[in-house]
Amino acid sequence: MQSDQFQLHAEIEERHWWFRGRRSIVRRLLAEIARPGTGRRIVDVGCGTGANIASLTDAYMCHGIDPSAEGIDLARKRFPAVHFTCGLAPDAFGSEERDADVLLAMDVMEHVPDDFAFVSGLLGALKPGGHLLVTVPADESLWSPHDENFGHYRRYTRDRLERVWRDLPVKPALVSHYMARLLPAVRAVRGLNRLRGRAAGAAGTDFTMPPAWVNTGLERTFTGESARLLAAMHDPARAYRSGVSLIAILRREPGMIEPRSRPADVAADRHRPG
Repeated sequence: MQSDQFQLHAEIEERHWWFRGRRSIVRRLLAEIARPGTGRRIVDVGCGTGANIASLTDAYMCHGIDPSAEGIDLARKRFPAVHFTCGLAPDAFGSEERDADVLLAMDVMEHVPDDFAFVSGLLGALKPGGHLLVTVPADESLWSPHDENFGHYRRYTRDRLERVWRDLPVKPALVSHYMARLLPAVRAVRGLNRLRGRAAGAAGTDFTMPPAWVNTGLERTFTGESARLLAAMHDPARAYRSGVSLIAILRREPGMIEPRSRPADVAADRHRPG
């Protein structure tokens, strides 16, 4: 992410419908795997400017880690009650991070050249019984200047996402598309932006603060998917089959996990951030 994008996140992430909706969904799913108020430890990998992990401090012991010194500086100033570390995960993990009950990697994998090495490293650092929750952008047809300006390498299909942990000692608790209800609207906006050759919002992204009533309506539409995602944790057939993004929760099972690179039979990314 660029400096102006960090500043934009810090300015809007506590109010914007997309950030608020994602936090609401993740919070409800977290309660299924890590009961609130019981001293469970959550580590947000790629925490950026900190609002996501800070929103969980009433229920969990919270840590954030990000390689951007600028992002971490903003996070520390805004949320001094949260423990933030500047560094690459899992190399910069201390003993507390390695004792995490849940690792979050929300919209991080698409920024990483070798997502196989990244995820296997996180899972290798996670204790058995712990969980990894990831979210990623989905559907290559939605690729737009928003992705390019954020430095994305890829958007995911469900199969491509699942391939990252295939053959590792993990048990998926959830794999589903989400942000499904807003897919038609996002598809229209992204298509228009491709034709125009630029993103619709600030800092080269599609993020901009809409009028309050629009913001509230979009947030409610987005968070309304929570019930079905919770149901999909018990009945995989309830998972969304399409959406703007994908979400997965993996339970770490006993067994060694060595870092591994992208297999030769996995196609190279079509996009190379400049």
